[in-house]
Amino acid sequence: MSEAFQSFLSNIAVDNTETIALRYGEITRALNIRFRDTESKTANTLQVGSYGRGTAIKGISDLDILYIMPSRSWPDYKDGRQLQLLRDTADAIRARYPNTDVRVDRLVVQVLYARFQVEVQPVFEEADGSFTYPDTSSGGSWKTTRPREELRAISDADMAKNRNVRRLCKMVRAWKNKHGVAMGGLLIDSLAHRFLNGTGYYDDKSYVYYDYMARDLFEFLGSLPDQEYFAALGSGQRVKVKKKFQKKARNAHKLCLEAIEANEAGNRNEKWRKVFGRGFPAAAEEASKAFILEGNYQARNTEEIIENKFPVDIRYPITLDCEVRQHGFRSFLLRSMLLDRLPLFTRKSLRFFVAEHGIPGRFQLYWKVLNRGTEAVRRDCIRGQIVLGNAGLEKTENTMFRGEHVVECYAVQNHVVVATDRIRVPIQEASED
Repeated sequence: MSEAFQSFLSNIAVDNTETIALRYGEITRALNIRFRDTESKTANTLQVGSYGRGTAIKGISDLDILYIMPSRSWPDYKDGRQLQLLRDTADAIRARYPNTDVRVDRLVVQVLYARFQVEVQPVFEEADGSFTYPDTSSGGSWKTTRPREELRAISDADMAKNRNVRRLCKMVRAWKNKHGVAMGGLLIDSLAHRFLNGTGYYDDKSYVYYDYMARDLFEFLGSLPDQEYFAALGSGQRVKVKKKFQKKARNAHKLCLEAIEANEAGNRNEKWRKVFGRGFPAAAEEASKAFILEGNYQARNTEEIIENKFPVDIRYPITLDCEVRQHGFRSFLLRSMLLDRLPLFTRKSLRFFVAEHGIPGRFQLYWKVLNRGTEAVRRDCIRGQIVLGNAGLEKTENTMFRGEHVVECYAVQNHVVVATDRIRVPIQEASED
């Protein structure tokens, strides 16, 4: 167990730290030249967000940096010139790097690179260690943030809890990406911090107890009340809940129980991969399957893996549904059928579509249709290829043969998967007519 979780955390570690450091340095240098007439690549900035707190994992695509403005510049911007501050920040970056895509947003300047973006927030430091930052909405205003308190809180807790806090935060991120849970990084860190601060059981525990720690953490998340905000660790500031996460946490808790019970059954790793995804190490016999066996039948394993095509960093909610149709009959929604335990038979037309999403801006939608069961193997029709969808955010299929099939969608922005959902398609053999 200890080796498995050590390998898991190693597998999901950020793997492009050199590139990130290079980009941070380039941006810092550009702003120091513009506002301080120096060329330092490290001074006057603060790395915040998941990367700054040390809780980011492989595939992170949204990086945050505060640029601390010189106090002498405050009179230039204090009187309703929040937008001008962001524009000046963006212009400084563009002047040094004209081929980089730089955009002004409501609160930050976005610097877009291939597969990740850096959000730069110009701030003024106050005497108490907080920062004043610009908000351009509703004519402009100044807000306060306290990231140093958050950085200090997670660092102190990590030391007090035998370095378990940051590791647990990373594990939750892997679960979030696997199951399409739209939880922000600060919310994850704050709730993991609250959980470990509420128990002393894991204060002297390490990897060999991470199965129990994961189990208890998901039980804790699943029991939290539905509310719009939670308090951030350290600062106590409000952290918005993008979408309810409690149901998926309860499901994860059940999966953890199954994985723990499977310790002697030989399929422990496979069970944990259902919780945390492909970052969790596969058992040796599971690592590479060119073929899938089912009874006396064999099929080519044609399934493609989204992590092999794009980084995955789930940030937004998306909901997939399916309209079940047959000529001469009224249509039904598949999720309602599954909830009511109504059977899905062959010879039906299926229209998969995005019922709702919270993704700002444009994105591309990719689809995967994966066939499972004996009949899929007998027909050598596993499918599972990842294909780009149409502009209408929908895909049409037909029910051909029985099996526990699955359809997944992936929303991609800036070459990163930012939202995903899946729906079961359990097809029965006999038709009702």
